[in-house]
Amino acid sequence: MFNEAKEKFENIFNGTMPEDEAKNYLVELYQRGESAEEIAAAVEVMRSHSIKLDMNEELRAKLIDVVGTGGDKSGSFNISSTVALLLSSMDCYVAKHGSRAITSNSGSADMLETLGINLNLDPKKQVKLLEETGFTFMFAINHHPAMKYVMPIRKSLDHRTIFNILGPLTNPAGAQKYLIGVFSDDFLSRIISALQLLDTKSAVAVSSKDGMDEISICDVTYATMLKDQRTTDFIIDPQEYGFSLAPSSAILGGDAKYNAQITLDIFDTKEKGAKRDIVLLNAAMAFAVEGKARDMQEGIEMAKEAIDSHRAKKHLQTIVKTSNLL
Repeated sequence: MFNEAKEKFENIFNGTMPEDEAKNYLVELYQRGESAEEIAAAVEVMRSHSIKLDMNEELRAKLIDVVGTGGDKSGSFNISSTVALLLSSMDCYVAKHGSRAITSNSGSADMLETLGINLNLDPKKQVKLLEETGFTFMFAINHHPAMKYVMPIRKSLDHRTIFNILGPLTNPAGAQKYLIGVFSDDFLSRIISALQLLDTKSAVAVSSKDGMDEISICDVTYATMLKDQRTTDFIIDPQEYGFSLAPSSAILGGDAKYNAQITLDIFDTKEKGAKRDIVLLNAAMAFAVEGKARDMQEGIEMAKEAIDSHRAKKHLQTIVKTSNLL
């Protein structure tokens, strides 16, 4: 199954498969459900066709991405992007792979740009920003030119395709650590199994009971972890860590300007409610995936320290300044 899927995706990305045939194949995958082997094969091919970031392997081994598939229609603010910025303030190296809004009012790129970060950097400058600040952003569209053969097909369909899953798994910097939010818990084991087939170092895939591609503050979240090539399923209950459950309305976002202000308010310690809590939960798991924290509880304390000391706020200012000087 892996080799057959790999051959088909090579033809799709090379533009040698007729559009109708490619469309039928993507619809077939969607209807029967993509297997871990097919996801892994597609990821391997998509990565091979991407424009990668050139860096030393010591730095690459440190990279983590905090990313979601999107499509959860929760209307939340940019949680993953806020977490990514927070992580970089605590000596993590975050290679954020994202785009502008597709299924939301504000994509990661929209919000980060509104914060003042210069995202119009070539790959060399992206690496420079990463080296100097522990954070960089890669526009998906600029790093996956072969997607030009796929975009017309995606636009012609009224449902998701495998590419909704592939985006978060095809980081151009070659990150080997992932906190991945998934739109449906049906895909947790398949995505983690795919990453296992691709020899990923450490990863956790999460999908909440209330349908978020994040660790939710409104309900329990289902999770699958990959560590040392072993997988573990578990449930994250915010109440076990001292948080009160909140209504989904408490974490709603808006446009890029509105969401950027939420991030600033969290980092400035003005926001102390559910929005801060959901950032703490997701940052805690990311610290655990990265290896900085032994467990969620220690990760929560690290995230609190980053915010309450204004370390995250000051580091964001450094990222903005550095990105605009490059």
